[in-house]
Amino acid sequence: MTDPHQGVHSGTPGATRFDAAALHRLAAVTFLGFASGLPLALTGQAMQAWLSLEGLDLATIGFLSLVGLPYTFKFLWAPLMDRFELPWLGRRRGWLVLTQLALAGALLWMADTSPVASTKAFALLAVLVAFVAASQDVVIDAYRTDLLAARERGLGSSLSVLGYRLAMVLSGGIALIWVDPTNVSGPGGGWTWPAVYRFMAGLMAGAAVLSALVLPRVRALGDRSSVARQDLIGFAALLVAVAVGFVVSDRLGPPIARTLLAPWFDASTMAEALKTKWIDLLALMLGLAFTLPLAAWAARAARFETLLSGLRSYFSQRGAAAFLAFIVLYKLGDAFAGSLMTPFLLKSMMFSPAEVGVVNKLIGLWLTIGGALLGGALMLRLGLWRSLLVFGVLQMLSNLGFWWLAVNGKGVWPGLVVPAFDWGFVRLAHATDIDGGLLMVIAVENLSSGMGTAAFVAFLMSLCNQRFTATQYALLSAFASVGRVWVGPLAGVMAESIGWPAFFVVSTVLAAPALLMLWWLRAAVVELEVDPATLIADD
Repeated sequence: MTDPHQGVHSGTPGATRFDAAALHRLAAVTFLGFASGLPLALTGQAMQAWLSLEGLDLATIGFLSLVGLPYTFKFLWAPLMDRFELPWLGRRRGWLVLTQLALAGALLWMADTSPVASTKAFALLAVLVAFVAASQDVVIDAYRTDLLAARERGLGSSLSVLGYRLAMVLSGGIALIWVDPTNVSGPGGGWTWPAVYRFMAGLMAGAAVLSALVLPRVRALGDRSSVARQDLIGFAALLVAVAVGFVVSDRLGPPIARTLLAPWFDASTMAEALKTKWIDLLALMLGLAFTLPLAAWAARAARFETLLSGLRSYFSQRGAAAFLAFIVLYKLGDAFAGSLMTPFLLKSMMFSPAEVGVVNKLIGLWLTIGGALLGGALMLRLGLWRSLLVFGVLQMLSNLGFWWLAVNGKGVWPGLVVPAFDWGFVRLAHATDIDGGLLMVIAVENLSSGMGTAAFVAFLMSLCNQRFTATQYALLSAFASVGRVWVGPLAGVMAESIGWPAFFVVSTVLAAPALLMLWWLRAAVVELEVDPATLIADD
């Protein structure tokens, strides 16, 4: 049997042929992967580079990684994107255009704010960018899951990762070459960070135009307005609960944290500035421990139906709670190692911005593309469970490369010289020396991370019910973002406390629990590999 909506044909079990409609869908998810990845680096790696070059200290940069908090809470407003459709463009596409235009405006505003003279205002604008970017991700993830057939998800996820990584190459790698003070790059000479952010704002505006004009539609699920008013009330109750939690945590968290840590501080010789960072970190954890249960109570009391129904639907499946724990753990070691990678390479290892940009992104680009595409291709043979296991082991081992780099420093391996070039969109004014050890470590990390992410995205899509795609995928990807966002403050404080070599050993150890848990969840994950369309065809 052929499902014309999906555009995938079954001859023998497992055979797959892509028609023009399927290729259109795959091209769409590649483009949306790019739109998703572009703003992420602008509140992550690119922003860290900007802050590092402006002279901010490592612990402060680590705490500013918390601007990514919206990525971990996006499931709270994702139900509104499941419930409501904006006019004219249909399900999903209207939200895409709105969030992409909002991102363009927020990036322009951020470009006009100094991170040194107005640090607090800059941080709040970064939070705004992250909020809108997380909202865009809610729609993109739901759109991709609704659009792709089950047998397209392996290839679709690898192409999405490809687009995502290409965007991060641009905003997190090529941008470093543009702003390198020793390199005259880009049209019209060297760029400043504000100029880079204005350029990225223009790209997001262009993405909004493409989303409106060329993306395929997804099937509407009918009128769901009967409880729309209740959902708005429920969301308002959530906002009130979060506001109350923030105020209470801001006033009571620091003194409680200071009291709890006093015995440890009295017995240590830690610098006062570092003690303050530990107090801030514990106060943050205490605030979350208070605010999250309060928000959950508010959602139930106000009957936030789409959120509650989506969560009930997800938790009705076998192994739902265990899957959430696995989602947090699978990328934890990778996130821990990468949380402060830019300050590590620029400030500790003293590599130049151009060298980091060329190695980490321009050269790493081809290895990341290879990793994502190879991961998608291998999934066709390995299946979901074995792909997660094999790629997870490779991710874990890649962290040891950064430990080796921290211990041995520069110049251990022969390097190479990248000649000057001018590709129009990026120009290297003079030949740049590339350290061989840096090249080796980044190559392994990009290849393994691309493979692991392709398998991980396919795994998340397989867990979603289409009726609540935005809500459920937002929940799952929010848990996946826990490591990337929340380890930043701990990583900054820990790196200053124990040093970089021990820090990367810790990051490697943190990757092991996910692999043990994956072995335990083998039967449940294998069940997710069954394609219902294939079963119908076989019948």
